[in-house]
Amino acid sequence: MKINKLVSYVAVLGVFAALIFGYSLYRKAFTPNTNFADKSIYIHIPTNATYSQVQDSLKKYVKNYTSLEGLFSKLGESATVEPGRYLIENGYNNYRIVKALRRNVPVKLTFNNQETLEKLLQRISSQVEPDIADLYQTFTEPAFLEEMGMNKDNVLAMCMPNTYEVYWNTTPLKIRNILQKEYIRFWNDERKAKAKALGLTPVQVASLAAIVQKETAKVDERPRVAGAYLNRLNQDMLLQADPTVVYAKKALSNDFEQVIKRVYLKDLTLNHPFNTYKFKGIPNGLIAMPDESSIDAVLNAEKHNYIYFCASVERIGYHEFASTIDEHAKNREKYTSWLNKRNIK
Repeated sequence: MKINKLVSYVAVLGVFAALIFGYSLYRKAFTPNTNFADKSIYIHIPTNATYSQVQDSLKKYVKNYTSLEGLFSKLGESATVEPGRYLIENGYNNYRIVKALRRNVPVKLTFNNQETLEKLLQRISSQVEPDIADLYQTFTEPAFLEEMGMNKDNVLAMCMPNTYEVYWNTTPLKIRNILQKEYIRFWNDERKAKAKALGLTPVQVASLAAIVQKETAKVDERPRVAGAYLNRLNQDMLLQADPTVVYAKKALSNDFEQVIKRVYLKDLTLNHPFNTYKFKGIPNGLIAMPDESSIDAVLNAEKHNYIYFCASVERIGYHEFASTIDEHAKNREKYTSWLNKRNIK
């Protein structure tokens, strides 16, 4: 009889201990354990981070790190977190934090309108782990440039403005491969045939498209502007594109942050290879990153007799086109007078 009572007593103690253990585990797993004011935050774990560095990354965002680490152990998992970007919502309990730290959340990598490769890579680096130096080395690798038939001045043509899904801790090579794949997809047989019909390579089309895009922000006007530039090329004229002068001025001063609203006669003689007032033909490089609409505007340029164009004062943002130098002189005088009255320098 006493033995039965002892067995019962032990059984009760076992149940009680199990309840205590279960309650302890429940508290560790399901009690909110975040320590930040924002609705959500991203935790970034760098490549080759030490265990101590991972701890430091987590501790600043949780109230009780010991309980979090304890839950890893109770679940039979390692507290090690792989490199990546992890989304933690405010109010997450330990169980949800553990689950979140097992899902590397991709980055929506976006960029457009960058004027130089360096500025593009700076933009990319601000969104992912690789630094500018590693990205630059990868994008300017001699064997790669030779394979693409490009150089450091025009490899920007390969980088099509878009939104790309990548992991934060992806490598520079994977980023380059993604952009290269998109470039090859974009330049299908139809677009290649149109470029060939114009007597241009895809890189030359991109270079001219960059000028067209800088010349007009109006997408519907780009085919007409492209047609005027192609007419100049077909007549063996200088392109005389103001955006190339603006680029030359920025490049020679090594200041691409400056805002240049007006091009003066003295600027037209700037000794830079991209200055189309001084050097004939399409520059052997890009003054900016053109988007698809600008490239297609060149490939599907409007057929007309216009050679000249000048910013319109009646239709702001658009241009007035002319077939003769006399017509153009009148349009230019009207625009210059408009600038002077508003003291735009």
